[in-house]
Amino acid sequence: MEQSLYSAYVDIMKEELLPAMGCTEPIAVAYAAAVAARELGRKPEAVTIRVSGNIIKNVKSVVVPNTGGLRGLAAAAAAGIVAGDADRQLEVIAEVTQAQHGQIAAYMKSADFTVEESDSGYIFDIDILLSAGEDTARCRIAGFHTNIIRVEKNGEVLTDVAYVEAGQNYATDRELLNIASIVEFADTVNIDDVKELLDRQISYNMAIAKAGLEGNYGARIGQVLLRSYGNSVHIRAKAYAAAASDARMNGCSLPVVINSGSGNQGITCSVPVIVYAGELGVSDEMRYRALVVSNLITTHLKTGIGRLSAYCGAISAGVGAGAGITYLYGGKEREIAHTIVNALAIDSGIICDGAKSSCAAKIASAVEGGLLGMEMFRQGSQFYGGDGIVTKGVENTIRNVGRLARIGMAHTDKEIIDIMISDPTT
Repeated sequence: MEQSLYSAYVDIMKEELLPAMGCTEPIAVAYAAAVAARELGRKPEAVTIRVSGNIIKNVKSVVVPNTGGLRGLAAAAAAGIVAGDADRQLEVIAEVTQAQHGQIAAYMKSADFTVEESDSGYIFDIDILLSAGEDTARCRIAGFHTNIIRVEKNGEVLTDVAYVEAGQNYATDRELLNIASIVEFADTVNIDDVKELLDRQISYNMAIAKAGLEGNYGARIGQVLLRSYGNSVHIRAKAYAAAASDARMNGCSLPVVINSGSGNQGITCSVPVIVYAGELGVSDEMRYRALVVSNLITTHLKTGIGRLSAYCGAISAGVGAGAGITYLYGGKEREIAHTIVNALAIDSGIICDGAKSSCAAKIASAVEGGLLGMEMFRQGSQFYGGDGIVTKGVENTIRNVGRLARIGMAHTDKEIIDIMISDPTT
């Protein structure tokens, strides 16, 4: 493999497989608030939270970890202000003490919180303005979870980074990704170049999966699957991934390793592969290589869709998991390509209506789609070009799905956000 492309793929994995605690959107709000609070230098009396509709969608229903069960934008910002460590980025509230839970709740009652929907047109936009007396501080994040584009103190601009909504704002070009090169990279990568990343993903994501199966989190989808359908590897792959999501959506303080900015996507593309690798008894090296496939294919699929969309991101990750498991069975480019096309034809179009307990059930469906896509091709069955959005060539089908999600479902996203904002029960 050409060295420049090899290095780019390693860099993409380093940029994507990051540790994070809790649902990443409220954590990003906490991060922005912690950065602004650090600049303000004292406890804010007023907090203005101006965010895009997709941030509202992904924060309103999810428990912010280490807050004693609090939910929503104000809770996320308050946690960052009261107990956040801005240097930890997406682990900004990982070290909150039990005593600080009460301090966060008390601060929410004492300070003046205002939530507004951003009119910037950015899909991912978090703008936190703090004030205490005559002092003000501001932190704005756009594009993705740690991309700080502006920091101010008393009107003085401390950080000002140009941001353009069009295109992907990453250090490494995601357009370099394609199925053929991903499989080649997985076959040839020096494991030492990715081992630390993948060891952390295995450790973190399996730990929260086990916590989800043992605890009383959310709708307990993983437990329901195991009790209802048995303990086969097929069921366990879905159950462990769903349980991990239920835990992180409902306040579990364990971190996860994310993919494409999402913990649920990081869980979905990794946990089923790890479960199957254990069942098949493959070597550690083979498990690493299969995880390379699943992670990079998930990132590839999400690149055309965007970080936040009306298209459920777990679907892309479930496809990635199916591809990684196909690799465990000895599949290469041809088998993986057919698995991807089949899986995309099955589940594309499931909506994202924010982070909450039902994400776990959608993850189970996404993994099922990836596994069915794999089994279809193993048994000589497949979908063909002309079957709906499926067209000839895996890259062309991936582009069609990106177009569907990014353009076709844009109005759907607005309707979902309007429904959620106007819901009288919240």
